[in-house]
Amino acid sequence: MTDLSIKAPPAKGWLDYRTIWRWHFYAGLFCVPFIVALALSGSLYLFKPQVEALIDRPYDNLVLTGPVADANAQALAALAAVPGGSLKSYILPDEANDAVRVLVRDGQGAMWRVYVHPQTLEILHSIPEEDRLMNQIKTFHGELLMGDQGSWFVELAACWGIVMVVSGLYLWWPRGGQGLAGIVYPRLSAGGRTFWRDLHAVTGLWISFLALFLLLTGLPWASVWGGAFKAVREATGTAAVKQDWTTSRKAERAGHDAQEHAEDHPMDHGSLSMDDMMVGTVTLADVVAQVAPLKLPAPVQINLPAKAGGSWAVRSMTANRPDRISIDLDGATGTQIRREDFADRHIIDRVVGIGIAAHEGQLFGWFNQALGVIAALGLVLLSVSGAVMWWKRRPNGALGAPPPLRMRGSPAVMGMILLFFALFLPLLGLSVIVVALIDLAILRQLPNARRWLGLRMA
Repeated sequence: MTDLSIKAPPAKGWLDYRTIWRWHFYAGLFCVPFIVALALSGSLYLFKPQVEALIDRPYDNLVLTGPVADANAQALAALAAVPGGSLKSYILPDEANDAVRVLVRDGQGAMWRVYVHPQTLEILHSIPEEDRLMNQIKTFHGELLMGDQGSWFVELAACWGIVMVVSGLYLWWPRGGQGLAGIVYPRLSAGGRTFWRDLHAVTGLWISFLALFLLLTGLPWASVWGGAFKAVREATGTAAVKQDWTTSRKAERAGHDAQEHAEDHPMDHGSLSMDDMMVGTVTLADVVAQVAPLKLPAPVQINLPAKAGGSWAVRSMTANRPDRISIDLDGATGTQIRREDFADRHIIDRVVGIGIAAHEGQLFGWFNQALGVIAALGLVLLSVSGAVMWWKRRPNGALGAPPPLRMRGSPAVMGMILLFFALFLPLLGLSVIVVALIDLAILRQLPNARRWLGLRMA
C-alpha cells in the first residue's frame, strides 16, 4: 500500500502510474493479513529439523544394555500399540541407540508415529502425525485452519502478493534524479510521513526478489495453480510418474507417498498380513539389513508392499530434496529393481525440487534459513508500514484508495499486463472476473459504496 500523499509523476510511455498505484493499493489491502500470517508461520517452519530434533531428544541416545531387536519385532511392537492399526512405514533410526519410528494407520484412517525402544521394545511415545507441532504449523501455513477452502485463500493471497510486489517495484523506480535517500536507504531521522514512506519503499526494494522467489516457489503446492501445472505437464508429456510434492495437505494426510507407491505398481493392490511381513520371502528385517549400509540421506522411510510379494519402496525423505533417492526392491528376491536419484528426474521436477528445498530453508544450510527469516520479517515490516501509511492518510468517510483518473498510458498495454497475470495465475484471473461481476451487478446500483471504495462513478 502506498501513501496517498505521493503525487504521480507525469505519464510517459505505455504504463499508467495511477492505475498501477491502485492495483498496488487494493492488492496490499487484501494481502496484508494473509502475508503476515504466512510470513510468521513460514519463518517458524524453516527450523523444522532443529525443532523436531529438540522435541524428539528424549527418545534418542538411549541407554542400551544388550543387542537391539530386529526390525520385525520392533514393527510388531509398534503395531500392537495402535489397536486395529495397519503397518505402513518403518523409518530407519539415525543411530543404533535411537528410538525406532514406525508409522501405523489406525482404524479411522489417522496416521500414528510410534516410538519404539530398539532393545526392550517399550513404547516410548506415540502421536498422530497431524498433531506433531511442525505439521500443525505446516497445516496453518497451507490452509489457515480452514481446510481446502483455506488453501484457496492462501493461493489467492500469494497471487495478489505477486501483483503487489511487482507493482511496488514499479512505483519505487527512481524518477527525477532524487538521489539515493529514500530509494536505497531510508531517511530514518525524517520522521512522520517520510519515515514510513521510506521504510516501506526501501524495505520493499531489498526484500522484493526474495519475496517473489518465495511466492513463486510456493505455487506448485497450490491447489489451483499446482493442479493446472500438473495438467499442462500431462498434456505435454513432461509429467513425472510420481510427483515429489502434493498440491494439498489433504493428499499428504491420506498418506501420499504410500498411495502413490501402490499406484506405481497396480498389481500390488491388496493387504499385507503380518505373517507375510515376518516370514515371507523377503521380510522387513531383510530390507532393513540391505538398506542400512547404503547410508541414504536421513530420514529413510521404508514403505511396506500393499500385497505379499509386492515391491518394497525405500525413500530418502531428506528436506534437501536434491539429495533424495528412491529405491524399489523386489518383494520375492530383495534385489533392487529401480533406483532414482535426483539427477535422473525430469528437468522440471529438478527445478521445482530445488525451489521447494530453498523455500523450506533446507537447500544450503543455515544461510538459507537466515535468508528465509529476513524475507519473512521484511514482508511483515512491509505490511505494517503500508498499513500505517494507509491509516494515517485515509480520508474521513472513504477507504482511501488513490482516486481514479483518466488513463494516460496505453489501455492495450495495461490490458495485456492484466491478461498475462490472469493467465499465469488462474485464481487471480478468476477473482478479477468475480470482482468485475460484483461491480456490474451490485456496486453500480450503490453510488455511496462506489464512492467509499474509490471506484469510478458509473
